[in-house]
Amino acid sequence: MISLDLSGKKALVMGVSNARSLGWAIAERLHAAGAQLAFTYQGERLRADLEKLTSGMAGVRLAQCDVTQEEELKAAFADLGAAWGSLDYLVHSIAFAPREAMEGRYLDTRREDWLLALEISAYSLLAVAREAEPLLAPGGGIVTLTYYAAEKVVPKYNVMGVAKSALEATVRYLAYELGPKDVRVNAVSAGPVRTVAARSIPGFIKMFKKVGESAPLARNVTHEEVGNLGLYLLSPLASGITGETVYVDGGYHVMGMQLQEDGEA
Repeated sequence: MISLDLSGKKALVMGVSNARSLGWAIAERLHAAGAQLAFTYQGERLRADLEKLTSGMAGVRLAQCDVTQEEELKAAFADLGAAWGSLDYLVHSIAFAPREAMEGRYLDTRREDWLLALEISAYSLLAVAREAEPLLAPGGGIVTLTYYAAEKVVPKYNVMGVAKSALEATVRYLAYELGPKDVRVNAVSAGPVRTVAARSIPGFIKMFKKVGESAPLARNVTHEEVGNLGLYLLSPLASGITGETVYVDGGYHVMGMQLQEDGEA
């Protein structure tokens, strides 16, 4: 087993709300490898939960940051810059769409819901990367979280699928512009994982079961496997990888058709 030593590295993780968050899965791996961590939270109501979650991590920094509020975004990075001086890794685990925009037809999506989903789920990566750029050290990296619905139709994912498409395109453009500074930008495309956010997706349980049955590995992936991929993409082990969407879904995305086994009805 290859062990990573990220002692002395500094990582900011944005969007963790609870222990089931995929951003937290990556944060745990970064912490285990020795990185110093900072977290942002959307509003004051989430601070207590995040304090409890990170209580076993020494030297953790917490800052409020609603990515739709420019002044909060700038203040969070200004404070981080003053405290740390530089930043090695950024984990973007932020997405949102109103539930009503995912329950009906995509055709009926309201303008305000579409704009909100794209702003929070895609534009926010651009916004945080812009604020992080002066702090990011050579050899550093940014990782965001996407989903298969960015490139294929997943019923009921609706506007979030469009937002993830925009997110993945943003990854490629940021990779191009930050590459000369030796900063890499990649996306982790995880299969269905039982998170609080996932439970808000209509039909998630059916989706979870279907993927587990149809994936080449014949199972769903775990939080730990998502965390491992995030750690890898940020670490020096992935020093030549940028602009990529890397799947951790048991191979489900390679399947074009699932046929029944001989003898099955």
